[in-house]
Amino acid sequence: MEFEFFSQTDTGRMRTNNEDSVALDEPSGVAVLADGMGGYNAGEVASQMACEFISTELGRWLGEANDNATDTDVRRAMDICADNANHAIYQAANSNPQFAGMGTTLVLAVFRPNRLLMGHVGDSRGYRLRAGRLQQITRDHSLLQEQLDAGIITPEQAAVSANKNLVTRAVGVEDSVLLETHLHDLLPGDTILMCSDGLSDMLTDEHIENVLRSHDSLTDAGQALITAANEAGGRDNIAVILVRARGTQAPGRSWWPFRRTVTGSL
Repeated sequence: MEFEFFSQTDTGRMRTNNEDSVALDEPSGVAVLADGMGGYNAGEVASQMACEFISTELGRWLGEANDNATDTDVRRAMDICADNANHAIYQAANSNPQFAGMGTTLVLAVFRPNRLLMGHVGDSRGYRLRAGRLQQITRDHSLLQEQLDAGIITPEQAAVSANKNLVTRAVGVEDSVLLETHLHDLLPGDTILMCSDGLSDMLTDEHIENVLRSHDSLTDAGQALITAANEAGGRDNIAVILVRARGTQAPGRSWWPFRRTVTGSL
């Protein structure tokens, strides 16, 4: 299975700086998206640190591990890279007054033949488009999502809530962070969307689905999503990563793969 990648960020119509960051390591199948928070330019610093650190370190490890790494090994490597990035951002925030309180959301994906490992922290999201139908495959770490889960508010109330931007988990705000990671199957033709809330707050899932279905090219689809978010108000920075799976499933191997255990340092 081969993968086609697209990524882009946009300042939006209401902001003067861009605190969203993206990073790709296409040879190793790594995609990272982050939406920073904090005063001055601290949010921009946090999101860039997360994306650059994780894409570099995880991409390097995957390149060395090659096909010998199991999904469990990869999940462990994702946890380690997210934790190390969290520590670096937390240390920077506590050693430089200008960066005090900075942090970032995170969506991290590793694309493997016929499957995807996706981890996230905060309210940046992952979706899968399959056979023209869009499905959200991450669940926001946010006060709003907790209120929805508890039945305190309805989806209609959530759409206009003032609590949309209150996350319950972020990278760099505490000395440790929990990356929520799940394994998803991939079929040829599937398209994965990773985005910041600058897109998902501006467009409904139905609108996003219609845009993706209307464009064959990932570049055209990604740029159309950003344009639509800006036309809907563009109240925040917008980050988009699109990845499309191509090819057919390879025949099963007749040998047991060598298991490599990831240690605490990468």
